[in-house]
Amino acid sequence: MLRRLTALGLGLVLLAGCGTEGVRETPAEPGATSPATVEITTADAQAAFDGLGGLSDAWKDQDCAEIEHLTTGVESTIGSRVCAAAREGRSAPGLTDYRGPEFLLPARQDGEDDAWFAVLGRKPEPAYFVFVRVDGLWRLGAGPIPLVGKAPEVEGSVDGEVIDAAADPDAAVGARLAPTRHVAFLTDPAGVDGDGVSGVRFASGDPMRRLLTELVRAPGRVRPDHMTTDVRIEGPARALALPGGGSLVFHALRVVFTQKPGSGRHSLAHPRYRAADVRAFTGGTATTVTGSEILMLATKVAEDNTMTTVGMRRVLADITEGSD
Repeated sequence: MLRRLTALGLGLVLLAGCGTEGVRETPAEPGATSPATVEITTADAQAAFDGLGGLSDAWKDQDCAEIEHLTTGVESTIGSRVCAAAREGRSAPGLTDYRGPEFLLPARQDGEDDAWFAVLGRKPEPAYFVFVRVDGLWRLGAGPIPLVGKAPEVEGSVDGEVIDAAADPDAAVGARLAPTRHVAFLTDPAGVDGDGVSGVRFASGDPMRRLLTELVRAPGRVRPDHMTTDVRIEGPARALALPGGGSLVFHALRVVFTQKPGSGRHSLAHPRYRAADVRAFTGGTATTVTGSEILMLATKVAEDNTMTTVGMRRVLADITEGSD
């Protein structure tokens, strides 16, 4: 059975939060063991992209339930705590009206749920968005992820149809390992002034180089307070194949800062986070705080596994009292 929803229909689904249509599902041939595959149309993608207006309104209204309904993955993780903090006085993030979308639609994905596609919104400033199909609804999984470099051309790009890196042996391994290699790089202090021991390299000027320097120097900048830092993978990575065997990977990291007073002290000398932000997230004051910052990334992985950051967004997602 073929299923397709018009752009108007899916736009109503996104705004009303109901319905189960929006992709075309092609079942396996009788007797075959392969799962059904899903094909996403440009009309479906356009309707999902247009539905960002509903999410923008939900942020303006601080409608946390609607934000949770229209997002998934890392965006849901951010929204759940940031929206609650906004109700306690912290400024809520705005969602710009993006235009000029370029759709990147992976072909023939297995299974309707967890199907995904990416959009490069060209105006007002170029940024990536990742949409994921969950429980019959296209939800925003990540975005906007503003470009910090040149957007690479992806494999295919015929009427928006591109190749999922998972289906390309030349791209799959590098794409799958990209988040792990980021963690290895960002937890290697020797990488600041030299080659480091992780074996992972980023070119001079890449935002990852600056972030590593920040993480290494952060404890010294808050003395006599004590600070520890940690970097973790946040959620799954999704990737598109690039010509020549590389990949464009959309993924996220959680950067964690835990700060407590130095010996003999009962308050922080150099707090990383403003008192108003601590109060909005925790409901009061705190002596020891743990802040979680989500880093959304679009990373180009070359055929030789060299990585280049092409898109990045950093968000304070949570502050808790005590150590993590």
